[in-house]
Amino acid sequence: MDARKQKNLKQLGLVAAALIVINFAGSYIFKRFDMTDDKRYTLSEASIKVIEEVKDPLYIDIFLGGDLPPEFKRLQNEIRQVLEEYQVYNSNITFNFVDPLAEEEDVQKNIQEMYALGFSPTNIDMTRKGKKSLIQIFPWAIANMGQKSVRIPLLVNNFMTNKDDNINKSVQLLEYNFSDAITKLAITSKKKIAVIKGNGEMPDKYMSDFLISLKEYYVLGEFNLDSVRGDKQRTLDNLERFDLAIIAKPTEAFTDEEKAVFDQYIMNGGKTLWMVDRVAADLDSLRNAQATTLAIPRDINLDDMFFKYGVRVNANLVQDLLSTPITVQSANGEVPVDWPFSPVVRSRENHPINKNINIVKLEFASQIDTLKNNIKKTVLLESSEQSKTVGIPAQISLYEFVNKINPSQFNKGNQTLGVLLEGKFTSVYENRMKPVKFRNILDKGKETKMIVIADGDIVNYKYANKKLLTEGIDPWLQQNYSNREFLLNCVNYLMDDEGLVKIRGKNVNLRFLDAKKVQEEYTTTQIVTIGLPLLILGLFGLVFTYLRKRAYAK
Repeated sequence: MDARKQKNLKQLGLVAAALIVINFAGSYIFKRFDMTDDKRYTLSEASIKVIEEVKDPLYIDIFLGGDLPPEFKRLQNEIRQVLEEYQVYNSNITFNFVDPLAEEEDVQKNIQEMYALGFSPTNIDMTRKGKKSLIQIFPWAIANMGQKSVRIPLLVNNFMTNKDDNINKSVQLLEYNFSDAITKLAITSKKKIAVIKGNGEMPDKYMSDFLISLKEYYVLGEFNLDSVRGDKQRTLDNLERFDLAIIAKPTEAFTDEEKAVFDQYIMNGGKTLWMVDRVAADLDSLRNAQATTLAIPRDINLDDMFFKYGVRVNANLVQDLLSTPITVQSANGEVPVDWPFSPVVRSRENHPINKNINIVKLEFASQIDTLKNNIKKTVLLESSEQSKTVGIPAQISLYEFVNKINPSQFNKGNQTLGVLLEGKFTSVYENRMKPVKFRNILDKGKETKMIVIADGDIVNYKYANKKLLTEGIDPWLQQNYSNREFLLNCVNYLMDDEGLVKIRGKNVNLRFLDAKKVQEEYTTTQIVTIGLPLLILGLFGLVFTYLRKRAYAK
């Protein structure tokens, strides 16, 4: 064997040995590289923490299999990439793509089963070789662990947003949706929330969906402030056992003793979510022969407390051209009419709480002023630029906007409707006589957070015109409101469960082909994407063959 062959064999042996060493080391040392600009394939620390908590087999079925249009194929691929990342960190996770409409003889049966499971379909246009057809898909997944199951939405359908942007939003929310589902399945230790009663708060019937959603993360308890009439210190002690207090649309004034309980609860670091109506106005009050009502200020005796904390909920009503209609009875049945008192809010996406959510529906909302103090304030909800405020008292008529609406009058700009407050609050009773003498009264509070929303009906999102919405869809806007998602984000953030909130705010930017341009230049596109690579490959083969023959000819 000549020296050249020995050298080649030696090099081959070294390469083989190096590959074996690298492969062996790779089984113990794991590293993946995400080269995308937006780091879409890099899981957040919060997701990794959630994934690592899965101790039992977790099965995920994705009902987005089969032949799909390019944009949904891309969504399908992104789902696969995300779940493959999940599997890297926990082998207990298994996923499978399913096409529920694949078997023609079982299509109707499968569709009925999907409906029974609560999976609503989406109709999409599909174009092949210039021919359009309408197909039905079920953009959902279901996660199963033991005896527990969680539905997972995969497709966003945001108001006034085109198809490509909705797909992009859907991809942005994939990690959140799957991590959220795993959290619901794997959570063991739950924090506590007090749902405040005793001051005419909203009945549970109208906030049941929100409360049921909260139970998947937290322990809920009804807390009646009537107990403050007895042992006031014990009432405060009992309230402080809860991590958060939710106050939804109180209609009766708080006593000074009740305010003092809340004030000291906040001073000691308690979190609060306030959903309050500063004006007494309701659609039910319009159901009379004249179809009119008088909107008057509602005194719930919280103005001085909110003012001290840094906001003022004004006794007015916001009207917005971007609103959902209400129905009135006519000779031809129920017909929709414009109703600026029901604004639908498009998020500014300036905070993880309101990031990647659809429209939020309000009803008879008031405007909020933010005041200067040492508290950090973030506006979470605001009306559109085509808004105005109406002073109170004011007469409201069910028919006042029929053929009378004047867009030029809606020129007062964005009105603040919901605010996040963070910091160390000062007691409303600082330098004042205390209505209750608690132990260890604090005038300067501990670090905490609260959210004030100037509409109690924000939690009543399953109803429109006091009627239950079918599958939660507004029949006139054909939209699912994001009130639940927004309020859940509020609670998660207030409870310091910021991991899921931050995942929800993740940005992913997909680059889409111009479908119209591709259709117009279908033949050219085929030549460029298929013909040109084949031509280059053929030329390379000819050149390589020529050079090889030339080398051996010598």
